[in-house]
Amino acid sequence: MAQQSITEEGTSLILPTKAPREPRSSMLSACFNFINSIIGSGIIGLPYALNQAGLPFGLLLLIIVGVITDYSIILLIKGGNLSGSNSYQSLVQNTFGFPGFLILSVLQFLYPFIAMISYNITTGDTLTKVFQRIPGVGPDHILAERHFVILLCTFLFTLPLSLYRNIEKLGRVSFLSMVLTLAILVIVIIRAATLGPHILPTEDAWAFAKWNAIQAVGVMSFAFICHHNSFLIYGSLKQPTLANWSRVTHISVGSALIISTAFAVAGYTTFTGYSQGDIFENYCRDDNLATFGRFCFGFSIITTFPLECFVTREVVSNVFYSRDLTKAEHAAITMLIVIVCTSISLAYDCLGVVLELNGALSATPLIFIFPSACYLKLSPGRWFQGGNLIPVMLMIIGLFFMITGLTMTGLYHLDCSHGEEMFYCADRNTSGTVPPG
Repeated sequence: MAQQSITEEGTSLILPTKAPREPRSSMLSACFNFINSIIGSGIIGLPYALNQAGLPFGLLLLIIVGVITDYSIILLIKGGNLSGSNSYQSLVQNTFGFPGFLILSVLQFLYPFIAMISYNITTGDTLTKVFQRIPGVGPDHILAERHFVILLCTFLFTLPLSLYRNIEKLGRVSFLSMVLTLAILVIVIIRAATLGPHILPTEDAWAFAKWNAIQAVGVMSFAFICHHNSFLIYGSLKQPTLANWSRVTHISVGSALIISTAFAVAGYTTFTGYSQGDIFENYCRDDNLATFGRFCFGFSIITTFPLECFVTREVVSNVFYSRDLTKAEHAAITMLIVIVCTSISLAYDCLGVVLELNGALSATPLIFIFPSACYLKLSPGRWFQGGNLIPVMLMIIGLFFMITGLTMTGLYHLDCSHGEEMFYCADRNTSGTVPPG
């Protein structure tokens, strides 16, 4: 096993790594991959998160989740340097032994795997509405059938992209996904100006805070989690130093926070208390601009799918293999993951409860608990002193949100509704405006 020397502030740290992979990615390419990893399907639920928490308090929570994400990602890599680890799994194994490794592997596999299922379902629900705007494509057309659209996108896009062996090759695809995300943001802002004034705000639209704020944190955590990709993107850097990684993290999380905040505010101020979990369900079917936004979002999450597949494949490789995968093994494992994921997304079209459980059970430990626990065990000094105080607080907060989130998910189930037109669509035209009165 090769070794890689990483220098920070004059101290040489030797980290065991797998055989070097070429070509390496630049910091800019790494930022594109990281931002694309953060801004996935979760962004369309952020207006709904503000609806749950209240606009002012929701914005505060969104900023806090972003700051915690930034801090814990760097903490994760610092823990890797302290333990000589080059992956999230090896870090936990070196810190807590095989039991910790096994628990982390299950969580790290489940989160991106379920995310891929949600990407497929969103692709099917979103692109079918896009295709129905094509002349001659009605509700009974094959392009309006979600199962066909999911299979078509899988064979043409997600499977071929997922078969790449090196994550750095997705840099250009991730850049395209970022451009599409910015286009979606512009569309949401335009509709906030043209459609929003014609929809009367709900009674508590501008309340400072609401009781569902804890559930809102779960939605935000689901939107921001990217820790399962951290070591992969860190290892793809041409110069994987902690200084370079900190810059990549700050730029990526900061950019994602700005985009997410703008998207959440524009979406929520348009629909206020009517905001749904998928903001595109709030727009009317005959809204041409929203249809273009649906297309951009559908294509964007298609390009995000391979990043999550990289993680699931890496977890399988680390658990069952002690070497790099051969080309045949790589292809076989990738195809198995994609086939199982696609099969589940074809069988189920409502994953609201599953995604809430995924956020509370997987996202919260991966963001709050494991990075902090590993760093605390590896770093010198007492837990409640100096630099260890913040990780301790993150662990306590993570445990609180995990237990509370699981409890609330068990007590309050989300209803699923697909394709229902909102009341304000009855008297509107394709330009996106609703006549007053």
